[in-house]
Amino acid sequence: MTDSPPISRCGWAGADPLYVAYHDTEWGVPVRDDRRLFEFLLLEGAQAGLSWITILRKREHYRAAFDGFDPEKVARYGAARIGRLLENSGIVRNRLKVGSAVKNARAFLAVAEEYGSFARYQWSFVPGGRPLVNARRTLAELPARTAESDAWSKDLKRRGFSFVGSTIVYAHMQAVGMVNDHLVGCFRYGEAGGPRSRRG
Repeated sequence: MTDSPPISRCGWAGADPLYVAYHDTEWGVPVRDDRRLFEFLLLEGAQAGLSWITILRKREHYRAAFDGFDPEKVARYGAARIGRLLENSGIVRNRLKVGSAVKNARAFLAVAEEYGSFARYQWSFVPGGRPLVNARRTLAELPARTAESDAWSKDLKRRGFSFVGSTIVYAHMQAVGMVNDHLVGCFRYGEAGGPRSRRG
């Protein structure tokens, strides 16, 4: 009996089981559900200046603290609720980031009302509303931002969002599958929209 060959993953996934599970099941999978998109926007904003694994480890605390990432509920948070959040050790207790989550929830709902859904608006920033399939071979080839993230970041800021610089926006686009940035040698590349499933 021979051992199975090791699974090839993007190098950033590392060995942390939480990070590996996130890479294998979520990162790069197209998301078109508004609440999930709001969750990722909120978490990406919280991650600014920190490592993503730090936020992944706090994710369930965020889910509890922010009413299951329901933008309608978060949009109604007032000063007292924000004050309680700033005392919650399970999340990143940064006043600007917590305030941004509330402000962004309100802007999120305004966009969803204008477009029928936030997903419809968000996916309009990639051609044809379909994932951009890249062919990166090394982590060094991964960009921090692109023309698409620049354009979307600019529009988000115009609409009143904060913590949505182009680098944060591109990380969000990668996370929710607007771009497939799995390396071509990664077992998830084809599954997440590489050449084998490009017609999907």
